[in-house]
Amino acid sequence: MQVIHSARFEKQYATAPAEVQKAFDKQQRLLLTNLRHPSLRAKKFNKTINLWQARVTRSWRFYFTIEDHTYYLHSLREHPK
Repeated sequence: MQVIHSARFEKQYATAPAEVQKAFDKQQRLLLTNLRHPSLRAKKFNKTINLWQARVTRSWRFYFTIEDHTYYLHSLREHPK
């Protein structure tokens, strides 16, 4: 599997706090090895457009789609409470 970040994702990552960036880097490594890793808590967020959500920290999530052997990361943002 490979990962492609959208321009939107790159901008959100760049403006995220350093601790969120570090946590995301770890979670991305886990995503590449095991989509079902328990700390990711990955789930389909919108089945219509095949959009997935996974956990970065308790209050941050990232959103992605899967096509062939590629994860397309679309956004990184705080989780609404």
